[in-house]
Amino acid sequence: MQIWVDADACPVVIREILFRAARRTGTSLTLVANHYLPVPPDPNIHSLQVGAGFDVADHEIVRRVAAGDLVITSDIPLASEVLEKQAAALTPRGERFTQENIRARLNMRDFMETLRASGVQSGGPAALSQADRQQFANQLDRWLARAARQG
Repeated sequence: MQIWVDADACPVVIREILFRAARRTGTSLTLVANHYLPVPPDPNIHSLQVGAGFDVADHEIVRRVAAGDLVITSDIPLASEVLEKQAAALTPRGERFTQENIRARLNMRDFMETLRASGVQSGGPAALSQADRQQFANQLDRWLARAARQG
């Protein structure tokens, strides 16, 4: 089992949590981005640079992800594709995408996109809080424990 990170927009603090977890558990971790991202020297931690372009990193993650893997992303369409491949998806805020909530999340995303296209200013997401970081770390630990039991 492997962790894939949609790293173009993943906060540094979340990447650091992931690096520590990969070192601690020996889990393979790959950051996928369309620019160079330095990673610590560790045989389980990798960086994969893909070409520039819209959703190129997302498409590469979908191509490589396998059932049972974990993908870290805030991208709802990417999460939907990952779930279809029987992998898990988690946001950097620690929110799990599931078969039960993905359709509603896609609908809300499309609605907000329509509002923005019509000129309504919706603002961006709030800054990552300490509670968000803790929630992410807790969800990551749950996935790692499950993966250890299965592997």
